[in-house]
Amino acid sequence: MQTECTPTQYEFEAIGRRAVVACFDGGNITSNAGGLLLGQVDRGLGLIRRFAQCFWDRRDPRFVEHQVETLVGQRIFGLALGYEDLNDHDELRKDPTFTALAGKLEPVLRSDCEALAGKSTLNRLEHTPKRHGAKYHKIDCDGAQVDALLVDVFLEAHQRPPREIVLDLDNTDIPLHGEQEGRFYHGHYEEYCYLPLYVFCGRHLLLARQRLANVAGSEGAVEEVARIIAQIRQAWPRVRIILRADSGFCNDPMMRWCETNRVDYVFGLARNSRLEAALVTQLAQAKELCLGSGKPARVFRDFWYCTLNSWSRTRRVVGKAEHTLDGANPRFVVTSLKRTRVSHRALYEDLYCARGEAENRIGEQFEMFADRASSATMAANQLRMWFSAMAYVLVDTLRRVALRHTQFADAAAQTIRLKLLRLGAQVRTSARRIYFAIASGCPNQAEFALAHIRLQRAFSSA
Repeated sequence: MQTECTPTQYEFEAIGRRAVVACFDGGNITSNAGGLLLGQVDRGLGLIRRFAQCFWDRRDPRFVEHQVETLVGQRIFGLALGYEDLNDHDELRKDPTFTALAGKLEPVLRSDCEALAGKSTLNRLEHTPKRHGAKYHKIDCDGAQVDALLVDVFLEAHQRPPREIVLDLDNTDIPLHGEQEGRFYHGHYEEYCYLPLYVFCGRHLLLARQRLANVAGSEGAVEEVARIIAQIRQAWPRVRIILRADSGFCNDPMMRWCETNRVDYVFGLARNSRLEAALVTQLAQAKELCLGSGKPARVFRDFWYCTLNSWSRTRRVVGKAEHTLDGANPRFVVTSLKRTRVSHRALYEDLYCARGEAENRIGEQFEMFADRASSATMAANQLRMWFSAMAYVLVDTLRRVALRHTQFADAAAQTIRLKLLRLGAQVRTSARRIYFAIASGCPNQAEFALAHIRLQRAFSSA
């Protein structure tokens, strides 16, 4: 008869007359119970299933234990829940939350492994070798399908076509600390980096494109915008579209494309001596107002302008003559919007300045570890960026659909992760159910309950 061993107990300093004892006998415990909400979001969107369909799997199906959908699901849920490294999955593969999200509690073909994949199998998914046809690389991703999927998810998020949308273009730097393929030194950022291009519509992510750093900030933007807008107009033929970006995207090819294709634009315009000369009177007025009130003052001027050589036509420019206690601060934007449609002050303060939200969204991409570009090849780092993009889509959909009118309606992705997703729970499994006993002291029980109800209602037909 097998002897039952008593688990080792660890005694600590007593509190009053009560002994304090610890023991590793709590059974199955998870720190990710809130991730079940992300599972509801995914089932509603079908995101991981659709993303998995963007991959080609050349493995022999007779010996495949971990399907592509399970692999990409592990990676996306892991990033959303704050696990950036593949090494984490050697333990996460045993986590009851991850097995529940995968819908796979036991291995199918093999009895000597876990239900979910470990770091080595996931690495074969992400690793893209420089030489085609490497022995362990048998899963490839179709980038065109992934790009189309991001736009499709955006379109499906609207019950009816909006009258007008604003697309934000922006780029950022991803520092590189190794010998990655395509690394270049960027003088502005003073580091070796990549220079990815992003496109957002509000909080919706429409494009995440990894790029080399030896290109202009607007490199490839016309082609990407043309593809995205063609896909949008196929579903919403009458929608009015405005492109918004900083001065890095203000060039004649981009503006001519917009004017030819019925797309309006508001771009920052780098200042020069001719533009500043056009604001001399307004700058003097702003200085007088600032000195009189002791507060920053702004005066605007609306005028027509054309560069000496680079522009093909004259365009509307709005100049902001601002004077602060530190001195003059003139700024300029160029636009195709007519004066009768929007005034110069509203154009700058309400429309153009809202571009800063795109920078917040890029910050949230980094909260999903999109700035992790440690793979050797450009293609592998692009795939990692797509994984982060899909993790962001899940968390943003949770925020938009389930957390509106709550304290998390405008919370950052990392805040939602810490407050609502990383919840401790004891997991008890029986023949009829898997029971997650979430900590009774969770301070956000009301938001969790409301999110669950709203997700059930929103995706009841999914």
